[in-house]
This record gives sequence, structure tokens and C-alpha cells, in this order.
Amino acid sequence: MEKKITYKDAGVDIDAGNRLVEMIKPMVKATSRPEVLADIGGFGGLFSFHADKYKKPTLVSSTDGVGTKLKLAFDLDKHDTVGIDLVAMCVNDIIVQGAEPLFFLDYLATGKLSPEKAAQIIKGIADGCKQAGCALIGGETAEMPGFYKEGEYDLAGFTVGAVDNDAIIDGSSVTVGDKIIGIASSGLHSNGFSLARKVFFEHMGLSVHDQVDGLSQPIGLELLTPTRIYVKTILNLIRDFNVKAMAHITGGGLLENIPRVLPRHCVAHIEKNSWQRPVIFDILREAADIEEMEMHRTFNNGLGMVLVVPESQQEEILLRLSGLHEKAWLIGEIGKSEADHPYVELVG
Repeated sequence: MEKKITYKDAGVDIDAGNRLVEMIKPMVKATSRPEVLADIGGFGGLFSFHADKYKKPTLVSSTDGVGTKLKLAFDLDKHDTVGIDLVAMCVNDIIVQGAEPLFFLDYLATGKLSPEKAAQIIKGIADGCKQAGCALIGGETAEMPGFYKEGEYDLAGFTVGAVDNDAIIDGSSVTVGDKIIGIASSGLHSNGFSLARKVFFEHMGLSVHDQVDGLSQPIGLELLTPTRIYVKTILNLIRDFNVKAMAHITGGGLLENIPRVLPRHCVAHIEKNSWQRPVIFDILREAADIEEMEMHRTFNNGLGMVLVVPESQQEEILLRLSGLHEKAWLIGEIGKSEADHPYVELVG
């Protein structure tokens, strides 16, 4: 008698998916907030939004991925931190508008599901949610045989936050004389990895396990350092200070991201040597003789978040950031420009 073909024969293991759900339930529960109404496993995540906390509640959302940084996770077979990057790229984007992240959902797609590997990925996502104070209320794991190379996967994330309409931070009050503060990144974060991998693994011929002078760990682990999540720090600041604008320094670096939050006819004068740049950026630049402007358009160069604040509050804000265990520096000020669009000028 001819054998009947099953979904598992086609490469999709429903039992493995069910096993994964059971493995990750404790991780997901650890991210819960009082507004969460159901455990994972339903058709949709339930979140009771407490609109009475706001005069005019406004929802703010963001979606993002991790990009080619995932290649490092594949090469090192280390999957417990890229989920932090995933959360960071989304929640850091909405905190710049003053929105508190409320909940998060993820999408994991792979060719053949390994519940153990997937659990490590979701552990990182849960860790990121705890750092951001948001609940992981659901997600999707897609097993797509023949679509992805063996051992590879892709990640996407989605977050929703809330802010009172009158408290939205949009940069409209930025004016000449305001000061610019930069908060340290933890490394490359999740941008510029196509160039970084080309420099280190093609141009320099390194493997992910090689040690590079000046770094305390192998190059692969250094690059895999997770993106810093700034949510709790920023919520603390905006509670007590007038933060006029914020920029999450992602792809495009300082040059492309800061102008996104400035009014017309403003120029951000940035002192190039005003902050401590992690050695990984100097190694990158020197190894491939990358031009300075290319570095500043591709990488964060040691600054993951930039704030525009009144001159009268700059010292107090820097003191608060130090108390919150953030490295931060006064890196410049806002000037007036005759141009019809905002831009960044690097000086020094």
C-alpha cells in the first residue's frame, strides 16, 4: 500500500511548533504587564489599554528587523541575543516620540524549525521586552522548507506604545542655542553590518573566532553585542526634564537621523571629538581606510541616542544620565541655517 504523505514529510513539523510554544511560555509570562489578559497560544494577543491614564491617548507603533547581523548568530551558533536587538530597534524608535512601549509581537521564519534554537531566540526577545518594560503578547513562527538555507532564519518585530497627545516629542520647539547630548551605544547595534562583515571577513580575512588587537573578545562576539535599549532611561528623563527632540541613531548615522527631528532652518553643530568612540569603529575605519563621512553615514560611531535639550537643563540631565548608569556627553548645539532643511555639521 502506498504511504500517505504528511505535512511533516513536506518539511513542516506541527508537533515541533507545539513543543516550542510550551518551552517559551515561562519566558513570555515573565514579560507580562497588568494589562495583558491572556497567555500566548490564542489567535490574537489581548491587551486592555488603560486610556484613562491619558488626557488624549495616542498610540505609536514601529516595526523593524535585525538585518545581516543575523549572519553572526548563524556563524557563531549563538542565538540568545539577537532577540534583544529586535526589540531594541522597535522600542527605541517609539521612545524618541515620548511613547512608552506597551506590547511587542515577533515574527520568526525558518526553513526547518528547531524548537531549542527558536527558544533561545525568543529568550532574547523576552529579555529585550523586560529591559523595555513591555509585554510580549504573541508572535508567529513560520516553518518554510526550501525557502531559507539550512540553519538560517529571519526575524521581524512589532511594538505599540502610548503617549498623551500633548506630550508627544516632535522637535517642533527646538530653537537656536539648545544643546545636544549623546548617549553611548554598546557597539554597532544593528546597523552597518553589511559593510562591517565585508571589512572584517572579506577584506581582512578574519573568522568570527579570531581575536583582534584592542578587543577583549573574539570579533564575532564583539559584533554580536546586543543593541542598548534606552526606554527606561528616557522615560525617567522626560518625567522631569524638557527634552525637546530625540533621535535614535540607526542606519544613516548622525548625519541622516538627527535632521529627522529638527525644524527647518536648523543646523546641528556636532563636535567630532566630544565623545568616547568604542575601539571597534576605529578598527573598522583604519582597516579599510573608510572615509570619515562614510563612517558617520553608516555607523552610530558610539552614540545610540541623541537628545536636544534647553541649555539651562543640560548639566542636570547629564548628571541624571550618569546616575542612571549611562555614559553621555555634551556633543554640540543647535544653530541657525539659511538652508531650507535641517542638517548636521561636523566640526573640530
